[in-house]
Amino acid sequence: MNLFQRSWAHAWADLGLQPQDGVLDALLAAYDEPQRHYHSQQHLAECLAHFDAVRPLAQHPGEVAIALWFHDAVYDVRGTSNERQSADWARRVLGASGADEAVQQRVDALIMATRHDAAPGPGDEQLLVDIDLSILGAAPGRFAEYDRQVRAEYQWVPGFVYKMKRRAVLGAFLARPRIYGTGHFSACCEAQARANLAWAIDGRAGTQPPAVTAGPPPLR
Repeated sequence: MNLFQRSWAHAWADLGLQPQDGVLDALLAAYDEPQRHYHSQQHLAECLAHFDAVRPLAQHPGEVAIALWFHDAVYDVRGTSNERQSADWARRVLGASGADEAVQQRVDALIMATRHDAAPGPGDEQLLVDIDLSILGAAPGRFAEYDRQVRAEYQWVPGFVYKMKRRAVLGAFLARPRIYGTGHFSACCEAQARANLAWAIDGRAGTQPPAVTAGPPPLR
């Protein structure tokens, strides 16, 4: 059983529900769409692997896992409602599988938190947002790859416009007092994320960010 199959089965077992046939295949097909370079099966796999390491921190682990599965299920590079459409898809699947309204609402809120336009709520929202942002604190080579992948998704945007807007987005993360809200991700990712973001904002093409040594992340 591979990571995707294992995670999918574990999530629904945590929820005590049985998903409809075909949903897993539909999601994997969505994450394999040709317009995706970063928001792909690679990103999904990285998020699920991070969640495996911090599952004990989740208040509702099945809900966090399902939210991770659906958080980029709809991805239109020119769209403005990807998260809303992704959350609606998750709601439909959960409802058809017998999840009550409280579960649907919490999963909806988790997915919408990945818009990153407001501070996440404590607990599962913070954990999920930290997982989604873990790429910012990835090893230098992976972060440089991520930087190229995001540019490929926005290849239709003129270079000077892209650079201006990308620097504004990354600068907003760098300006935060803390990028990560959980102890685990703060310890393992914060310092490297700041080095990665500074490198990307400086636009040092043909290089990669400096490596920062981090201590072992606490599971708290």
